[in-house]
Amino acid sequence: MFRHVHIGDCEAREPLLSGEYPEREQRDSDEEEIMFDRCTSKITCDPGGNAKRRLTYEEAVEEAGFGWFHWLLLVVCGWANASDAVEILCVSFLLPTARCDLLLSSSDMGLLTSSIFLGMMVGGYTWGYLADQRGRRRVLVVSLAVNGVFGGLASVAPWFWLFLLLRFISGVGVGGSIPVVFSYFSEFMPRLRRGAMISALAAFWMAGNILAAGLAWLVIPSNWAHFSVGTLDFQSWRLFVALCSVPSLSSALLFRLFMPESPKFLMETGREKEAIHVFQVMFKLNTWGKGKNLPEFGLCTSSKQRGGPEETRTHGGSRRERLACGLRKVLMPMKQMFTGSLRSRSVALLLVFYCISFGYYGLWMWFPALFERMESGGGSPCANTTATITSPTLHNHSCYPVKTAVYMEGFIIAASNLPGNIFTIFMVDRLGGKALLSCSLLVSSLSVFLIYVVRTKVQSLVLCCVFSGVSVVTWNTLNVLGTELYPTQLRSSALGFFTSVARVAAIMGNVAFGGLVDTNCAVPVLLVSALLLIGGLVALVLPQTRQTELA
Repeated sequence: MFRHVHIGDCEAREPLLSGEYPEREQRDSDEEEIMFDRCTSKITCDPGGNAKRRLTYEEAVEEAGFGWFHWLLLVVCGWANASDAVEILCVSFLLPTARCDLLLSSSDMGLLTSSIFLGMMVGGYTWGYLADQRGRRRVLVVSLAVNGVFGGLASVAPWFWLFLLLRFISGVGVGGSIPVVFSYFSEFMPRLRRGAMISALAAFWMAGNILAAGLAWLVIPSNWAHFSVGTLDFQSWRLFVALCSVPSLSSALLFRLFMPESPKFLMETGREKEAIHVFQVMFKLNTWGKGKNLPEFGLCTSSKQRGGPEETRTHGGSRRERLACGLRKVLMPMKQMFTGSLRSRSVALLLVFYCISFGYYGLWMWFPALFERMESGGGSPCANTTATITSPTLHNHSCYPVKTAVYMEGFIIAASNLPGNIFTIFMVDRLGGKALLSCSLLVSSLSVFLIYVVRTKVQSLVLCCVFSGVSVVTWNTLNVLGTELYPTQLRSSALGFFTSVARVAAIMGNVAFGGLVDTNCAVPVLLVSALLLIGGLVALVLPQTRQTELA
């Protein structure tokens, strides 16, 4: 349901949020939280007199069934999610060797780890807005292609500034694919399976993490991966960067060739025939070999198409006025997120995303470097702060030969995500997202504090694995909550906005580690612990959304 609002000289359609029609509001039984207005099949959606049965989105999804289509969708979307993990985390694994070839100080390494997050911050909201206006599938194809192409080009960049720029552009692509893939995936899922399936999708981040760690362990320490291309000395870490771009490119190709548009998006834009076709494809694959046919039905769709002439038209005015009008349209979803009943959940999610992103990416991107310090110091990652890297040209012996133990430990930490992923898949629909989110943040906070306290390498490794396994529960739960707390016309924009907030936090976390890891390692570690504690407490104010319908 929409209303027309005037912004200067332009007209746009703004979704009606709960609270504007009190008689249609629904309350969650656990939290007494106002949820979204929902259509039911009893409403006459087609005034033209068509007598055929008309279904709402949730009813049509149930009619299409659950089966092979959803498992294939999980694999394709999961591979896209894994490709994002590979592209982000590959930087952390190349630091121990690339810092010598590119002559990097600790501050430079902080800038390098921050560059992809800066790109994600720029791309997150922009791609999310485009996905809400133009379609999920199209945005996924383009953003994954940008990620893969520029990530691959970075492997041959001879200078640090060029490598930094290409990693930034690659991050712009990652910023689009991460939030949009979860919106896209959730809009095919039946209500009772949505939480578990989104958690299963999030588990592919672990697969990407393990893939990146495994490739680093296999390629970077190997002599066979070192060769020359013209004047460029192609070290093994460059081959590793090139290989890390393959998952993104292959994901873009899979979406372009085989995947349909989201039926929920098609319904919201009034494209009934296309949406029905998607449901027919879903039913056909889900009932493969059973010889069944999907009964004929119509859909409750929006009466107007978004992105049509009525929305994109501007009425005269100067170029400056038209530009201001377009900017207000782009920022309208952000305004709606912090209006009415959505305000409190948006503020809470903003704080939670900031806290977990500062802590997770601040620590994770520096795990290989911290474990390299453990190799030298023999214990806590903060016990050997005097061994600073002030002049890479004088300390190449610290990079070569490559210490394979660093990558083995990174692989172990990546694999430690498995218990957290399995736990989330089976428990998110039983316990609810809010409880899992708060508890996982609090336990993560404690584990990071103990990383600072312990004094042996084994103890540090165990606690890093605990942090990895528990923090993944936080991320998986946030992916479920983020898709269920916002209506379709805001879903990708909201996830894109929070992704951008998370990237700001990730940049700050990496800059903090880069600036302080040599002089006072305890400060960023304890700051991470404090922020995770704050995030766990803030999460308690979020509404419970267990097995809720998508608005």
